[in-house]
Amino acid sequence: MANKNNRDYVDEELDIITLEFDDDSEVECEIMGVFDYEGKEYIALIPHDDSDDVYIYGYKETGDDEFELIDIEDDDEFEKVVAEFDKIMADND
Repeated sequence: MANKNNRDYVDEELDIITLEFDDDSEVECEIMGVFDYEGKEYIALIPHDDSDDVYIYGYKETGDDEFELIDIEDDDEFEKVVAEFDKIMADND
């Protein structure tokens, strides 16, 4: 899981952030979008690592153009959030 994040503006058209993991590895991710579920905000990230993965974290704005990613540690909550994300994606097709 990511323990901190930095927001970079690598491309004017894409919002990119760099996730730094506990093992000091990093991966750049495109911000796919922010969505609400049961009164909380979540963010979907697409890693630039040639996988089909989508990372989902809790999302909290902390200031102008600043935010915090929150690990979803509860398995039940995570499954519900992923199901909501899948529903949103299906509705957009």
